[in-house]
Amino acid sequence: MLAVPLLLYFVGLENSPDAAHVAIGTTALAVGVNAYVNSYIHLRKRNVSPCIGLVFAGVGLFGSLTGAYLGRITPGRSLLTYFAVATITLGVYMAARKEAPRAGTIHEVDRVVKAFEECRVITKATTIKVGFFGFLVGLLSGYFGIGGGFLIVPSLMFSAGLCITRAIGTSLISVGTFGVASGVEYALTGHVIPSIAFLYVLGGVVGGYLGTNLSVKAPRDKLRVLYGLITVSVGFYMLAKVQGLI
Repeated sequence: MLAVPLLLYFVGLENSPDAAHVAIGTTALAVGVNAYVNSYIHLRKRNVSPCIGLVFAGVGLFGSLTGAYLGRITPGRSLLTYFAVATITLGVYMAARKEAPRAGTIHEVDRVVKAFEECRVITKATTIKVGFFGFLVGLLSGYFGIGGGFLIVPSLMFSAGLCITRAIGTSLISVGTFGVASGVEYALTGHVIPSIAFLYVLGGVVGGYLGTNLSVKAPRDKLRVLYGLITVSVGFYMLAKVQGLI
């Protein structure tokens, strides 16, 4: 979510032609490739439900392509305004929500095993729910050019009954699919800068490694609140820039 404003205001794309669409298209492609790399790591750790992930990503792909098309035909200023509002909303949610007391602990082992066993046989009702949420999340991900992991994880937990640990690993399949699909659609109209996307992927691999080590050592509640506050601040900064207030 923070990648688009960073490309616009830190890297300096805001003064380039059609800056909003270029930033969103480039971000989408880079985030997608990054997610696929990380999903392989989670898959090797048996932390992914492939069947659930493929249903979610497969149906969501149509939503992602639709969202990317709608994003491309939305005027740049309006698109960034909507993006800023979505960023502020996400930041407030992240800072205010409370983690489940047993999330990410040894107490989730039984739920992970159960989810893995249930994944082998998907009922019709589960398939419909997973596909429905997949399309909605894909639509939003494609429109804003984001991975959408913060939407995919709770959607997988609700629609497929996955625990948070397995939902995070499974979500990367969809993040990768939505991101690459949206990025390719933007690339076909010249709204992607490959060199920046490549550097973003490299930085994401290094940053992901460092971030994983940091997340293990630092208190999760404080990290969540800090991330939320930073996201809200970036959202308001974007909104002020778009409206010409600064």
